Amino acid sequence: MNTATTATHGHKGNLDWLLFFTIVSMVSFGLVMVYSSSALAAELRFNEKSYFFLVRQAAAAAAAFLLLVLLSQRDYRKLREAHWAFAGVGIMIVLLIAVYFLDGKTHRWIRLGFTGLQPSEFAKPALIVFLAWFVTLRSSVINSPHTVWPAALCLFGLAGGVVIADLGTATVLVATTAAIFYLAGLNRRYTAIAVIAGVIFLSLAVLYKPYRPKRLIDFVDPDYKALIYVDPGKKLLAYANSGTSIQDTGYHVIQSKIAIGTGGLTGVGLMLSKQKLLYLPEAHTDFIYAIIAEETGLWGAFILLAGFIIILWRGCRLYWTASDDFGRYLAVGVTTSIVFQALLNMSVVLDLGPTKGIPLPLISYGGSSLVSSAISLGLLLSVSERAA
Repeated sequence: MNTATTATHGHKGNLDWLLFFTIVSMVSFGLVMVYSSSALAAELRFNEKSYFFLVRQAAAAAAAFLLLVLLSQRDYRKLREAHWAFAGVGIMIVLLIAVYFLDGKTHRWIRLGFTGLQPSEFAKPALIVFLAWFVTLRSSVINSPHTVWPAALCLFGLAGGVVIADLGTATVLVATTAAIFYLAGLNRRYTAIAVIAGVIFLSLAVLYKPYRPKRLIDFVDPDYKALIYVDPGKKLLAYANSGTSIQDTGYHVIQSKIAIGTGGLTGVGLMLSKQKLLYLPEAHTDFIYAIIAEETGLWGAFILLAGFIIILWRGCRLYWTASDDFGRYLAVGVTTSIVFQALLNMSVVLDLGPTKGIPLPLISYGGSSLVSSAISLGLLLSVSERAA
């Protein structure tokens, strides 16, 4: 009887408790750090109560936890249908078009009363489900033009809509697609074409808004010694400088490194960061990892990094143990999306890459980012629940 029930529902009861408790612990820690890094800023910059950002993030965390549990208990294989794959992508494209007109300044937010929705964040799970379904369907002819070009069209439809306002998230979408197709067996010819197309796409995306080449130039060639050979007329530099009123694009990173250095091995203690006192902009969002390093030290920063390593480990493990190809590609997509974004964020904080404006998954303030990450990780837990 039990065997029949299991076969009927496809439920093996193998929930990855290590992964589940890692996710919950990281979100809980993120709530603590959001309050610690935003309390004074809420009062001084936004004229709000010290717990203003904490309350909003806690509400998002409650919704995220509910979705995480619900999706982990749902059979992910029910999403292996064309209507689910196309519905998610279609809705996201409509929302990305809508946000361009509804948010004329930043093209990022759809305001919903006291809160807002950032469609670019939800493009990640939508793309993952679509690619997992599509690659599974076309696995026997993965190197056919009839497979590659439709997938490329979908990617550039989403990434093109996202990149207008959010280069970092668009980069995550491209990396996620690359990982899935590489593991699906894309041959060298199409891989080379994809790399060239990706470089062209990202180059155009950088040039689309002046502040982006400014950040890149200041990171690669801060003294403009090499730029003079590439741009002797200084037209590129003039274009880059026209897009920002802040000439010192390295200010954020300088303050970030001061925070990390101050933290040392053991940190200065929770709530005791100095850099969050309006020295480090975006302390509770993009640069929260610097405040974590300052207040909890190298040990705290490393333990948080270990959390993402656990997600990477369990995701890679699921690629080998998932009961079907759809589950394998879901695991690859979710793992790449979460871990790659985390590494992008940390690279900026540690001055290993130019500033991109991308949150640290599960940790940074931002309801859309947190809920989107929970949806993706809920799918990952669903795969683990039914793994072989």
